[in-house]
Amino acid sequence: MPGSADRGYGAPEGETDAERRRRRARFLRDLAEARALRDRVQPRRVKTARLRHAMRMRTFRW
Repeated sequence: MPGSADRGYGAPEGETDAERRRRRARFLRDLAEARALRDRVQPRRVKTARLRHAMRMRTFRW
């Protein structure tokens, strides 16, 4: 189909920019909610990840 190469993978035919932004915002909200749920369910893993990230940031050379 000509002209459809610039659309994102899996984007519906005839989707407007506003619809795409709404769909993307919903996806990002769901992703943040899933991450928050995972953080509540696995607090030990989150704590070690936070400590690991802090150590990486301390040892990083600018």
